[in-house]
Amino acid sequence: MKKEIHPQYKKVVFLDTSSDFKFLSGSTKSSDETIEWEDGNTYPLIKVEISSDSHPFYTGKQKADKVGGRVDRFKKKYNMK
Repeated sequence: MKKEIHPQYKKVVFLDTSSDFKFLSGSTKSSDETIEWEDGNTYPLIKVEISSDSHPFYTGKQKADKVGGRVDRFKKKYNMK
């Protein structure tokens, strides 16, 4: 492999903004924000909207659809029960 063309691989902390779940992992992504981890070291902080802690596949909980399906919208539009 050619030297100095690949991004630097380092440890970073990912923060799930929807559940405040944090985990330490390796990544080539960088950030200006930092956070002190449980081991006393400071790592770059990367905020994500969804992780295994909040994803329905891993949690088994589906979010309720507020709008409803096509049939529900049709019934509502024409005031049917």
